[in-house]
Amino acid sequence: MRFIVFLGDGMADYPVPELGDRTPLQVANKPAIDRIAHQGRCGTLVTVEDDMPPGSEVANLTVLGYDPYQVFQGRGVIEAASMGVRLEDTDIGMRCNLICIEDGRIKSHSAGHISTEEAAELVEYLNQELGSDNARFYPGISYRHLLVLKQGSADLECFPPHDHLGEPASGLLVRPRKDEAKPTAELLNSMIRRSWELLEDHPVNRKRREQDKDPGNSIWVWSPGRKPKMATFKQSYGITGAVISAVDLIKGIGVYAGLDVIEVEGATGLIDTNYEGKADACLAALADHDFVYVHVEASDEAGHARDAKQKVQSIEYLDSRLIARVMKGIENRGIEARVAVLPDHATPVSKGNHIRGPVPVAIMGPGFEPDPVKVYDEESVLAGVLGEMHGDRFLKTLLAR
Repeated sequence: MRFIVFLGDGMADYPVPELGDRTPLQVANKPAIDRIAHQGRCGTLVTVEDDMPPGSEVANLTVLGYDPYQVFQGRGVIEAASMGVRLEDTDIGMRCNLICIEDGRIKSHSAGHISTEEAAELVEYLNQELGSDNARFYPGISYRHLLVLKQGSADLECFPPHDHLGEPASGLLVRPRKDEAKPTAELLNSMIRRSWELLEDHPVNRKRREQDKDPGNSIWVWSPGRKPKMATFKQSYGITGAVISAVDLIKGIGVYAGLDVIEVEGATGLIDTNYEGKADACLAALADHDFVYVHVEASDEAGHARDAKQKVQSIEYLDSRLIARVMKGIENRGIEARVAVLPDHATPVSKGNHIRGPVPVAIMGPGFEPDPVKVYDEESVLAGVLGEMHGDRFLKTLLAR
């Protein structure tokens, strides 16, 4: 038996007025996804409990059967694993975005989706100007980077930039949760403010302005933590697995989970990602892996951009160019598989940020006789027999454990 999870990041939503008060999932033409719902069983999964931050890190840990209360240590340390950055137990790792600030407000959490090459030049410059024996920047992909402190406290309150678009940056700087964290917060805030001076007139940003693009004129640090301790899939379930994603966060979770990280050329994390390449990588991985986790970021980015039409299109691409291709492939090859589809959280286009709440789930395959649900969306799955799941219930249902 093989197991496949298709994860459409941020795919769930609220009804959107410009879509006739329907959600993108309700509007999208998605026959392959609807087939999973129609021929399988449906329900919902609470991926982020009320007292946890509504980020992809917590949500994907839950989807993969981990208890965030036990293993979540911040997003940065997870991404460090994907980037090949070895952390000591006492190191503090945190996400470091390159963002665009305009008139004192956060305009873009991604600096207009700055290119990886441009970002690498800025990060190298920041290391020269702000780096030290205690602080080092590591370049990632596009706007997503890493900052590691050798000393300090992770007991900090930070504000993910994608959740605070349009808000004054000065009111969202790092805050200490305890007195012992004050020096770390002061250090990080001084680095943020200093980056405003350093990056404003950097040649990369001058050129981006000339091209009418958002400059990467600020760093923004958030989600600090220390290296987590996680059991692998082999240890927990006795199965092998692989993860396919363009996003360092998901790859990093895969590393800690003992899943093989499969790189796909042209995987971008945006709507122009290589859907067909991911599908073919999934089919190839099924030859020697029991479990494959296929993550697509595009719908989440469309939600952050508050672009309803692009969100619909991203769902349709996921359906026609990836899921349908994999489904046809496993049938042609005679692979016995259970297949699931779900988002990790909702990213409503009306808000542009992540929210908590149950997300729609559909699972089909051997052992899953159909329930009454005919199509896959936020409302339809409520009639499914799986009900509302919490914790590791989704993964154990998929694996029949």
